[in-house]
Amino acid sequence: MQTTVTPDTPSRVLLNSDMGEGLGLHEFGHDDELMRIIDVANVACGYHAGDPDVMNRTVALAAEHGVAVGAHPGLPDLVGFGRRRMVLTPAEVESIILFQTGALTAFLGKHGLELNHIKPHGALYGMLADDEELMQAAARTAAQFGVPFYGLAGTAHETVCRAMGVEFVPELYVDLNYGSAGGLLIQRRPAPTDPDAAAERVSRALAGQPVLAVDGTELDIPFRSICVHSDAPNSVAVATAVRAVLG
Repeated sequence: MQTTVTPDTPSRVLLNSDMGEGLGLHEFGHDDELMRIIDVANVACGYHAGDPDVMNRTVALAAEHGVAVGAHPGLPDLVGFGRRRMVLTPAEVESIILFQTGALTAFLGKHGLELNHIKPHGALYGMLADDEELMQAAARTAAQFGVPFYGLAGTAHETVCRAMGVEFVPELYVDLNYGSAGGLLIQRRPAPTDPDAAAERVSRALAGQPVLAVDGTELDIPFRSICVHSDAPNSVAVATAVRAVLG
């Protein structure tokens, strides 16, 4: 990622969170509480988490709170929660995103909502950021549904979307660290984030100040949305702190 891009911060930055990450009686995250705080929910669609009943309940909860819903497709890896990379062809990537997004749209229709966007989960998110051919497959699905793609600025997420005429919504992360090149340092298991540090990162970024990588490198991160992961132990406190900054 380039570190000299001017931040893209519109008048209203939306707060998003990954939701519906459960299976049967096993649920991960704080969906009930977070849905009262966020603007946009990225709902798991069945491959890394999110069975039909969980999808149905999550979409119903979003409709109740006036939260927009996007698809959060992941790799077919329940055991690894979609956080382990796989070797896939572009055709396979397109199929798994199309399949999962299509499943979610059925529940959206049931609850009177429309698909808001597509945002890949976990390892798939990183794979698409690094590989233009794979990202082209993902962008074709976003174009098919006529929705934006949420991703990481300065990566194949952005360059492919721009080239293919797909609206791109860059994200800022407050509960993951950035490497010196601007890439996200993905954790297999979520750890608590200091809410004050999250609020400070957002305040600095909104003011056009750089985000600091783990080694102190100053990064300019363009963003139009901020992500708070729902499965971190104190995600509600983090989201509340970010909400206070955004207003």
